[in-house]
Amino acid sequence: MDATDLAEGSGKVVSVLGIDVAIFRVDGRFFAIDNKCLHRGGPLGEGELRGRTVVCPWHGWKYDVATGSLEVIPTLKVSMYKVVVEGPEVFIEIPLVKQVEVEGETIEQRR
Repeated sequence: MDATDLAEGSGKVVSVLGIDVAIFRVDGRFFAIDNKCLHRGGPLGEGELRGRTVVCPWHGWKYDVATGSLEVIPTLKVSMYKVVVEGPEVFIEIPLVKQVEVEGETIEQRR
């Protein structure tokens, strides 16, 4: 993606390796999170961006795009993805293996 494709203070949905990712541009920095709201899977990349907070367009759940944290319960988070900017190009890294904690034990899920 070209950096000029995303205006300051906005977000959009992009597909990376078949995964929908919400990418945002805040204060000149790019942040990428999972596009699905934890509540009902609403499209976060289509939500209103208020500073670093994106509001899910379906039911109003609010997330910090820099941390992925849900505003009312910060320990609940959507997945975050590393963003690399090289010149005018913006790249989003999608891990092929995702680590998940289940009952205190870390397991790996293949994408």
